[in-house]
Amino acid sequence: MKMAHDGNVGNDDDAKQFDDKKIKRHRIDGGGDDSVSTRSESDIEAGEAMAIGRGAHHGWSRLEGDNEEGMTLSQNTSGQSGTRLFSPSAITHEHHTDATKRSTSDEIRIEMNETTPQRPGTAGPSADDGDAGVAAGESTVVYKVYKRRWFGLIQLTLLNIIVSWDWLTFSPVAGHAARYFNTDETTINWLSTAFMFAFAFITPVVIYVLHMGPKHSIVTSAALILIGNWIRYAGSYSDSESGGKFGVVMFGQILTGLAQPFVLAAPSRYSDIWFTSRGRVAATALTSLANPFGAALGQLIVPFWVTKPSEVSSMVLWVSIIATVGSLPAFFVPARPPTPVAPSSKTPKLSIRASAKILFSSAEFYMLFIPFAIYVGLFNSISSLLNQILLPYGYNDEEAGIAGAVLIVVGLVASAAVSPLIDRYKSYLLAIRVAVPLIGISYLVFIWMPQTKDSAGVGGPYVVMAVLGASSFSLLPVVLEYLIELTHPISPEVTSTLAWSGGQVLGGIFIVISGALKAGEGASPPFNMQKALIFSAVMGLVAVPLPLCLGLFGRQGKLELRRIRSDEEDRRSAENSGGAAEAGEVGK
Repeated sequence: MKMAHDGNVGNDDDAKQFDDKKIKRHRIDGGGDDSVSTRSESDIEAGEAMAIGRGAHHGWSRLEGDNEEGMTLSQNTSGQSGTRLFSPSAITHEHHTDATKRSTSDEIRIEMNETTPQRPGTAGPSADDGDAGVAAGESTVVYKVYKRRWFGLIQLTLLNIIVSWDWLTFSPVAGHAARYFNTDETTINWLSTAFMFAFAFITPVVIYVLHMGPKHSIVTSAALILIGNWIRYAGSYSDSESGGKFGVVMFGQILTGLAQPFVLAAPSRYSDIWFTSRGRVAATALTSLANPFGAALGQLIVPFWVTKPSEVSSMVLWVSIIATVGSLPAFFVPARPPTPVAPSSKTPKLSIRASAKILFSSAEFYMLFIPFAIYVGLFNSISSLLNQILLPYGYNDEEAGIAGAVLIVVGLVASAAVSPLIDRYKSYLLAIRVAVPLIGISYLVFIWMPQTKDSAGVGGPYVVMAVLGASSFSLLPVVLEYLIELTHPISPEVTSTLAWSGGQVLGGIFIVISGALKAGEGASPPFNMQKALIFSAVMGLVAVPLPLCLGLFGRQGKLELRRIRSDEEDRRSAENSGGAAEAGEVGK
């Protein structure tokens, strides 16, 4: 049986923009006293959006029960001149067996039949324009998830793999690259460092572009990747044993660095638009962790392509070809789903200015942002310098590359196992409290692992890299999604871009500091990075207490999952409204 009914819904004014300059008397929750104030525009905007995000819920009725993405729902709303109506005459029933079948087409349907007021002398939509059970004067708004979302998700994953491979194109063979470009390894390290600093430089633009939607961000990144890679090849091309123009290569590297934030910060924004709460963590994990997976490919494959300085140019050519093939489909990614996938995905989001004001005054934001930035920075530093860390103790380029691959591949497997569990049980805080201490301990133990080459071979570094990868990669998508849940209705691109930007900046700083701490030729062994490992361990342990304090000191109420609660209240309203409609029909 398919039912449509009128529920208590918000007026049309709930969705319109408020004229902040004219508002002097403002009711916050609708149930308290009016208060006169002269608050700033951002204060008023933040109050309105937060109120909408928490309380603007609608009446729903169940149509088909639960499916893999969420229940199928129908909502009727009617309004006239801003007045809420509840008309029993709008309740209709359709006795048709096909109404209970799941959709096997391109999408899973969640229907909302919205009655809209008609102007005098105009006719409403006919039944042929929407569902058969929708009366004249009603328009149909459909909530569904679309299979086409996977095309955008796969393309976002590919771009993150490519741009991360671009980042570590030269680091795994820093010695050969230094001889090819007639420079030293410290200068080669600046290719990675400049890549990270480019992220911070372009961050404000990234937030603005992502605010318009993920499609713009994906296309911008693809264009920069294409241009940057071929400029790098032009700078590295040479037929001699040593040659190439390092300045041109650096310019191309900076362009690819500018491309990274447009796709690295996009996953949470993309999943918010295209996925429901049952799949957002997994979607964010897949696309976000594709970035370090690209780094793993670079560390693993590049050393086999470059066995002498003259092979650097051909290696850059192959990377450019792969980048071109992976980037071109990005221009065909759909901008957004034709209809919202869930109520929370259409909740009005705060402006960038109002979002910043709320975030920078939130203790919970700092408790998550600071450790996230530190651990991303440490990961970037370790990944860039892993060869230089291990080679002084007798490891070769291939063994160091495998260590980097172990760090990332084990992390990806662990995250693939953890993310669906987080999606199901919403245990964000537990996952954070388990992963963070493991990360800190791993950096501490790794201080002594390079020295075990003679006694334990490659086993010591590989084991620690595996534990570090599993804990770090499991933490990454959890923190990104948890930040969005705690700060809803702040738009996801704001928190994700700030978090990633902090990690990239610290990564560049950590690389510079680690390079300065590198031992000299007279050390034992020469050019070892023991002091750099001690520095990494100290930073890793300093970050541990912050996330462990979440919810303490009377701040448990600040850990409410706002976005999930918004969807759950809509579901409960659907069940209650469905029961009311059935009771009304029995009464007749």
